[in-house]
Amino acid sequence: MSNKEVKAALKSARDAIRNKEYKEALKHCKAVLKQEKNNYNAWVFIGLAAAELEQPDQAKGAYKKAIELEPNQLLAWQGLANLYEKPNQTDVKGDLADVYQKLLELYESGDKQKWCDVCNKLVELYHQEKKYLEVAETWQKLIRMKQEEGAEKTELHQLWKKMIQLLEDSTRNQDNKTGQLLLTAFEHALHSADTIPGEDHQSLYEDFIQCLSKFPHEVTRLERACQDMMALYPTMSYPLEVLCLHFVQSGTLSEEALHCFSRLLEMDANNGPGIIGFGIKCLKENKYKEAVKSLTEGLQKTNQCPAAWYYLAEAQMKIHEHRNAVLSCNQALEALGTPEGPNFQWKNLALQLKAETLIKIADADAAEEAIEALEQIVDGSSDPVVLALRGQAYLKKGLMDQASKISQELLLSHPHLAEAHALEGFIHYSQKNYEQAEKSFLNAIERKAGIAEYHQYLGLTYWFMGDETKKDKGKALTQFLKAAKLDSYLGSAFCYLGNYYRDIAGDKSRARGCYKKAFELDETDEESGTAAVNLSVELGDMDTALSILNEVTEKARPGTAKWAWLHRGLYYLRTGQPSQAVADLQAALRADPKDSNCWESLGEAYLNRGSYSTALKSFRKASELNPGLVYSIYRAAALEQILGKYENAIATYQEILKKTENYVPALKGLGECYLMLARSALDNYFDRK
Repeated sequence: MSNKEVKAALKSARDAIRNKEYKEALKHCKAVLKQEKNNYNAWVFIGLAAAELEQPDQAKGAYKKAIELEPNQLLAWQGLANLYEKPNQTDVKGDLADVYQKLLELYESGDKQKWCDVCNKLVELYHQEKKYLEVAETWQKLIRMKQEEGAEKTELHQLWKKMIQLLEDSTRNQDNKTGQLLLTAFEHALHSADTIPGEDHQSLYEDFIQCLSKFPHEVTRLERACQDMMALYPTMSYPLEVLCLHFVQSGTLSEEALHCFSRLLEMDANNGPGIIGFGIKCLKENKYKEAVKSLTEGLQKTNQCPAAWYYLAEAQMKIHEHRNAVLSCNQALEALGTPEGPNFQWKNLALQLKAETLIKIADADAAEEAIEALEQIVDGSSDPVVLALRGQAYLKKGLMDQASKISQELLLSHPHLAEAHALEGFIHYSQKNYEQAEKSFLNAIERKAGIAEYHQYLGLTYWFMGDETKKDKGKALTQFLKAAKLDSYLGSAFCYLGNYYRDIAGDKSRARGCYKKAFELDETDEESGTAAVNLSVELGDMDTALSILNEVTEKARPGTAKWAWLHRGLYYLRTGQPSQAVADLQAALRADPKDSNCWESLGEAYLNRGSYSTALKSFRKASELNPGLVYSIYRAAALEQILGKYENAIATYQEILKKTENYVPALKGLGECYLMLARSALDNYFDRK
């Protein structure tokens, strides 16, 4: 076949393809290839015809052969791209990307429009595959090309915005290079906006700041962006909010941070991040109650701030609201999720604070939960303070051997650690080894003098020491005073001071003040509440006693605060108000239905009210619960006597006299009953009875 015939055959093949006679085209091409097996156009036409005849493998082979022959010719590459773009072609996206790359190379010096079209297709392909770095780099090439062609500022602005849209999902799984390209796109888009300041520009700035806040290492850039936006939009609170939350999360409380908190609250007094910032400021200034109030309020408005939950827990811990502090730690841990990077530090802090708080609750279940929290701390096994906490948790759970083992190991490895000596002191104190406990607590205080708990336990150690030389309670007083001074919210220290002033110094007035303070700090402290009421009564200050009791009973849930109901009931009984006494004593019995003394007092209240049958039942219940209550048995007999049940009364009196021969009220009652029976017999003419 001559050259002329080859050209004619190729022309026939082209015409056949144009007329959709693909089999005919294949015949002409095969004829050409018999003559010229390396004919580029023949292979391209075979690729085209085979693709249309749904023979993708043959088409691909033909195009690849053509490319092999002429790697820098466009036709075969275009054909291969069209083939791979067909919907029935699967698993070829990687190959298609390579084809697009080659087409970009071939179009670069020629048809710019086609280059842009292929570039768009390549970006779309990378985006489907979530190859964000390739998306960013390819789109940047497109923007560079447009810049070289002198594109308008508005067109470039739209291209940068499009790049932001393409990369917005990439922040979830961000590599640093893609992140930098996204941030660069934001900066270019901001600078190329038509109207500055303007609504679109403002919205774009917010998106930029939100994006920056997801990059922990871009702190300086974030701060600068917030400052720049505040300068452009001084009435907008958003950049200030982000900056405030950034300062909260970073754990720094610089002058700049305080200025931001104040400025935000001036702008909007109800702003969540601003209120949180103010709460943290209060915490650092030791204004713990104000801190709890502000942080609680701020978190109701901005709840996804793990650091703020941690600070709230810390403030609650300082005022000994231990159960609330545990809940706040749980909220912090929930908000952190599975943290990485700097957040892992917050998780460790929250877990450690949770464990400390649970140890203060001091029951076996809380101790078990504390151990679980400590086990989750990353590298906790190498942290001596965490190990000391674990020792305390074991001690609270009653696992003395494990606690002692940790204590011994810590004293060997960290002899200068206050917590190690304190743990040893707690162990000795729990075993009543007071002399050894004294040495341990003194060692702990020498290393850390500002811990109220160490002084309190040293005071208790002196209080319970049995040695003659240690009987001077003045040493205990000194330590309790130090504990109360170091921690003005430590209710138990004020309770121990009350014990000292009442039992040792005999100063009832000062003791009452201490008990009252202890009870104000911890309303669950029945010992202090009871002592404050009793001393108020002894001092003739019934108003104070009643105000304490009224406050407790008003807040009490049904079945709680037995001591307060009982004390107020007895007060009403003494002051001739039997109906009120009955109501309060019934409330006390709801809290503890097996208290025989309470039943006895209730019987007395019913008796004073004139409810004899109910009084009788109450006295009988008291004597059932405690057969040793002679007074209740006597009162039951006396009521039977009043109700005219003389024979029952006689039997009860005789029962009392079997146990207590000379119990005068029973003897008197027995005589009266016999007399009444005799009178009854005479009235009925039973003379001989």
